[in-house]
Amino acid sequence: MDRLRKPETLLALGVIALGLLALYETTQIPVSPMYARVGPTAVAYVASALLIGLGGALLVQSASGRWVSAPQESEAEFDLRALGWLLLGLVLNVGLIGPLGFIPASMLLFACTARAFGSRRPLRDLLIGLILAAVAYFGFAGLLDINIGAGLLEGLI
Repeated sequence: MDRLRKPETLLALGVIALGLLALYETTQIPVSPMYARVGPTAVAYVASALLIGLGGALLVQSASGRWVSAPQESEAEFDLRALGWLLLGLVLNVGLIGPLGFIPASMLLFACTARAFGSRRPLRDLLIGLILAAVAYFGFAGLLDINIGAGLLEGLI
């Protein structure tokens, strides 16, 4: 085994610590005895285990030297325009989710985020955003009976 590389080892230990914290917090969730084996904590336990496992895998890669970090650029550019698109998407989402509903607000958030990452096809991005937002909305509203922002479009469907 090669010498542990400090940044990679610290990241691996941080992921393990995050998984352990999530596991501890999951044990603190009150569970009604009415639930069977699969209750409200099942997914949280799985996510905690996956985080701990991922951290362990990262630690093994760090110890074996198979983890190759990307070379550091001496002067990384800060893309202010991309940050602006992300902030615009967030502001539009927060401001429009009440009056317009979840689906239109999320469509705009998706399109702005895609633009921040370099997309130049806003109509395609809006369509993808519509599909993803509709699936999320109907998953929450239809299957889980949770209102996440019904608006004009959701009322039509």
